[in-house]
Amino acid sequence: MVTKLIAAAALASAMSLSAQAAPPDFCRDYARAAVNQMRAGLANPRCVAGIRGPRWTPDEGIHFQWCLSQPIPMVESERGARTAYLRACRG
Repeated sequence: MVTKLIAAAALASAMSLSAQAAPPDFCRDYARAAVNQMRAGLANPRCVAGIRGPRWTPDEGIHFQWCLSQPIPMVESERGARTAYLRACRG
């Protein structure tokens, strides 16, 4: 009985997480935009120094796979962080 309850709770949790994950079409757009933001940052000498780490990877596939595992608000927050940096470094 306890085992069935644990299994049911685990299944419900997994279903809940997957229901919140961003959809593939959204993630394709996100990944493309992320790489475009990285390129824009590298094109501006005032921005280059901060273009470091996974947020700025040129690999569209990495952005896409990460997005698929995240809820949309988290993905939008990440895009917003890149946007804010680019606006700030442009002056």
